[in-house]
Amino acid sequence: MFDPERPHRCSPRVAVRPEPFGALVYHFGTRKLSFLKTPQLVTVVSGLEQHPSVHAAIDAAGVEESQRPAYLRALAGLAANGTIEERP
Repeated sequence: MFDPERPHRCSPRVAVRPEPFGALVYHFGTRKLSFLKTPQLVTVVSGLEQHPSVHAAIDAAGVEESQRPAYLRALAGLAANGTIEERP
């Protein structure tokens, strides 16, 4: 279960390749390719490890309040497919 109050990180089995639209994300374990559709979402995902919670990473990336629900849904999807994971 995705809990944005908890600390997260990109899975060590994931490679992120920046692109003009955002990034391509490849999971070596599942061999799935995903897309991060905005540069700001790339900033959130790449900054997860430096913050005590997902909410803090979203705040640090400057995501507008009106966009938070969409970002939380996107991050929940990334957690569900193993792209991001909870840190111990």
